[in-house]
Amino acid sequence: MVQVMGLSGIPMVKPGDELGHMVVEAAERLGVGIKEGDVIVVAQKVVSKAEGRLIHLRSVKPSSFALWVASQTCRDPRLMETILRETNRIVRMKDGHLIMETKHGFVCANAGVDLSNVSGGEVASLLPEDPDTSAKRIRGHIKELKGVDVAVIISDTFGRAWRMGQTNIAVGIAGMKPIREYKGEKDIFGYILKVTAMAVADELASAAELVMGKSNAVPVAVIRGFEYPRGDGTAKELIRPVEKDLFR
Repeated sequence: MVQVMGLSGIPMVKPGDELGHMVVEAAERLGVGIKEGDVIVVAQKVVSKAEGRLIHLRSVKPSSFALWVASQTCRDPRLMETILRETNRIVRMKDGHLIMETKHGFVCANAGVDLSNVSGGEVASLLPEDPDTSAKRIRGHIKELKGVDVAVIISDTFGRAWRMGQTNIAVGIAGMKPIREYKGEKDIFGYILKVTAMAVADELASAAELVMGKSNAVPVAVIRGFEYPRGDGTAKELIRPVEKDLFR
């Protein structure tokens, strides 16, 4: 049995807050607790808030290029400038959509810059500078407080090239391998698998979203009972190299 449990009632996160402590406190208050082998999925937005990765748009002066892109996409020039600052390169710009490669290497809309669930539209959140390090920090603090070994995933909502709608994926990982390799194993009919590799970290992030939601004020989920591949993994392992990417 695999359980996915949302942690509600976590206070509004502010810069400098210690998320590991907040997770443990909420889990204990709700009677869920934190156990050995749990997977803790934390929404990127609260990680960014805790790390001060917020920018007031009133402080942003748009460049001439940002003004031009904003005019082509009907965006706030200040927001456009913020997006460009977080961008390694523009992948696609069409019909008002901006698909960017972030400085981390992620390919996503608006370079991960987001106005939702921050302060009503005048403050933008940016992705954590190093989401894997963020996950390690939370994991380490939970271990200090509870003495248990868990995996931590920082999740964010991304679109998909081939399908409509969005899903949550892992942008930061600690305490697990992000991919479960089946290459060389046999299926139920004895056929030897050649290429199958399941992105279990992304699957766990998506499962957690079912109880977290986008507007439910549930920024953390505990997944219990899943035998994940343990080890030192990173979310960077999930990024398809450019030379193997058919869409870049």
